[in-house]
Amino acid sequence: MIFEHNEKTKELLARLEAFMDEHIYPNEATYAAQMEAFGDNRWQVPAILEDLKVKARDAGLWNLFLPESERGGGLSNVEYATLCEVMGRVGWASEVFNCSAPDTGNMEVLERYGNERHKEEYMVPLLNGEIRSAFLMTEPAVASSDATNIETRIERDGDEYVINGRKWWSSGVGDPRCKIAIVMGKTNPDAPLHQQQSQVLVPLDTPGIEIVRMLPVFGYDDAPHGHAEVLLKDVRVPAENLLLGEGRGFEIAQGRLGPGRIHHCMRTIGVAERALEKMCQRLMTRTAFGKRIADHSIWEQRIAEARTNIEMSRLLTLKAAYMMDTVGNKVAKSEIAQIKVAGPRIALQVIDDAIQAHGGGGVTSDFGLAKMYSGIRTLRLADGPDEVHNRTIARLELKKYADLTQSESDGMKSLDVPRS
Repeated sequence: MIFEHNEKTKELLARLEAFMDEHIYPNEATYAAQMEAFGDNRWQVPAILEDLKVKARDAGLWNLFLPESERGGGLSNVEYATLCEVMGRVGWASEVFNCSAPDTGNMEVLERYGNERHKEEYMVPLLNGEIRSAFLMTEPAVASSDATNIETRIERDGDEYVINGRKWWSSGVGDPRCKIAIVMGKTNPDAPLHQQQSQVLVPLDTPGIEIVRMLPVFGYDDAPHGHAEVLLKDVRVPAENLLLGEGRGFEIAQGRLGPGRIHHCMRTIGVAERALEKMCQRLMTRTAFGKRIADHSIWEQRIAEARTNIEMSRLLTLKAAYMMDTVGNKVAKSEIAQIKVAGPRIALQVIDDAIQAHGGGGVTSDFGLAKMYSGIRTLRLADGPDEVHNRTIARLELKKYADLTQSESDGMKSLDVPRS
């Protein structure tokens, strides 16, 4: 790999960092104050967010994520990685640049698998930042870490599909601008295991959709984005809303979740960097037992480990991104799984140390560290739990030795001499 950024990335990175310095960091308090002013009715969009989106679009920092498309930024995964990391330093910043989940993944699905009507009706408004979207996959009644367990039914009835099921952790549904969801469910329970599922576009104003509740994360509601439990009862959509065809749901999911996972890891590095920055600033300005806390050996150890772990995490992310660009998501499967496990774990350790450095203040909302921790902790579950990714890594690793063992066995057989 060449570790130096190309000229296009350097130029975009400089502009993005300048925008963050001028518009994002100074408005973190403004965003918080506007959300606070909503009181109990928190499912509203703060004005500062929409104001900054206009500025970002005017600055040419818009839809940077979408590769190989005339509609998006045309950046490779490696080129986007550093930009995504910078955006990740502030929880809501990605949306300012129209680069936030789950919209990025849903737009990629529409670009790859949608027809022209899907793109015109849903993708164009998403690219323009006029609406938002959701992805409904996980279910409360089954272990959704194994997606073959999903029970939501998508059944053909003439020119329509009828959907029945219950979903949860449907991120983004709380946003008043969320207009369209991609729903994964079962179209043919008798088909081979990985051909039973399909994905379908469902407008959220369709009759039969009920938002049962918004789910808190360690007490945070994550408004106005939020995570919902959603009941779908006899929900009817045109048959044309089915993506790619019946039984193609897993194929779509793999195409969607690979980039989505790497994007999460890119942003996670940004969060870890911000936490380390807050930790060092705190330790440099507080005194205990006659010297700066930063000068106590235990903190030198923790700072060193944080820096080392962040650098390792970044390099593994870049390797996975590079492989996705050069040999494809399937070949990069192990590397994507590795960083999906390592990234959040490393970030959580850095955040935890930063909380410790802030003492009692670290667990309040004053420094943003508790909110950081809650968000990153969910990533050990989102887009597949650690256990599933570790299973993938282990099986791919063992396969190397299974192939080698078979090769050695075949070689030994060729040396056998028949005896009379």
